[in-house]
Amino acid sequence: MTKQVGTGTITRMKPTSRWPRYFRRVLFAAICLALLLVLTREWPDRTATDYQYSTIIHNRRFDFVGWELTALASKALYGLAPPHTSLSPEDQKQITLHFMDQLHLVRSLEDQIATTYADPAVSNPRIAVGGLQFQMKRARKELARVQPLAEGILEEQIASVLAHEGITTAGRIFPPVSLHFTPLPTMLVVSPRDRIEAIHFFALEPGLGTMDRVAIEEAIDQELDVSSLVTDIGGLALYPAMMPESNSLPWVASTGAHEWTHHYLTLRPLGILYDSDAQLRTMNETVANIVGKEIADQVIQRYYPELVPQPLSTDASDSEPDPNEFDFRAEMRITRLQVDGLLALGQIEEAEAYMEARRRIFWDNGYHHLRKLNQAYFAFHGAYADKPGEAGADPVGPAVVELRARSATLREFLQTITPFTSFGELEAMLED
Repeated sequence: MTKQVGTGTITRMKPTSRWPRYFRRVLFAAICLALLLVLTREWPDRTATDYQYSTIIHNRRFDFVGWELTALASKALYGLAPPHTSLSPEDQKQITLHFMDQLHLVRSLEDQIATTYADPAVSNPRIAVGGLQFQMKRARKELARVQPLAEGILEEQIASVLAHEGITTAGRIFPPVSLHFTPLPTMLVVSPRDRIEAIHFFALEPGLGTMDRVAIEEAIDQELDVSSLVTDIGGLALYPAMMPESNSLPWVASTGAHEWTHHYLTLRPLGILYDSDAQLRTMNETVANIVGKEIADQVIQRYYPELVPQPLSTDASDSEPDPNEFDFRAEMRITRLQVDGLLALGQIEEAEAYMEARRRIFWDNGYHHLRKLNQAYFAFHGAYADKPGEAGADPVGPAVVELRARSATLREFLQTITPFTSFGELEAMLED
């Protein structure tokens, strides 16, 4: 049925199968877990190269099996009788917003505790943070109480928009949308020094400190003569999808739809061949970014219209870009193009010196999160190529964006691109 709310229409999805929802989720999750054991690149193999990395990483690897079993058990128990389905749309909305508020409180308390420990004027930080730790414990307890409800509500909202777009399989949303908020693993990305290409990924434990990250990177770079980066990630397409503990609802909706897109692609040629080469990886990530953004925009417009950004002023003086404003994406694209040129000439040391000089420029312009700018950084971030930036002149991202522009609907876009097994097929189709 539908219900008119403000300027949008909310569609409340009825079950599309006689199977209980929790049974379908557990069945699909079991299949995905089996596939993960066989296919996922983060799972340890026994090659000599893996052994070399393992001796450096030690026991820092993320426990996928333990996380998956815990998450599946949580989802299965909630699916037996999901209480959010009996709530009104307004009550569901308020629960989700309350969950976001609690996440904001937790992140704020974490920042305060970290700042207190770093403050040289605090002689005994353990005592100083006592009250904050108590607040944190209480906030975490409330977060745990509300989290299953918020997850179920967001899953249903994303699924409703997907159904509205016609992105179904035999009339169903498959795989079912399944999300789980959790501390995310950090990711070790490795690239050769003489080119930009992600050749290894290793998922490490969540919350690695800066000193630990630097120690791992330095050991790997020196012993294996590669370029490495230990970086945070925005989500991971296990099943249920690993979601960041972010209090930005638009970002959360986008990440949820992005990771669901990976689940969807995994059952089709484009996703199956994710790891075949860098171009296919970029195609996958760019498709997921496009779908994630479009679905999230609709989720916010339908269910949380007060969060829709206000249109920019039409005043001519406001519409013209400030020539003195630092453009992160444009500057990053310039950097990538120059690095590619230097590496193509075999000038590795010059390229690395240039990246460090450019990183300092980014730092001076307020981008203090950019701890390291190297080949591994571009290999990781360059795959998300729906907008100019780290991908440089790589034609893959723009080609995927062009295909979306030519497609009348998001469903048509996905139907067209998912059978592709190479970038060449996409290029040939665009040339016709």
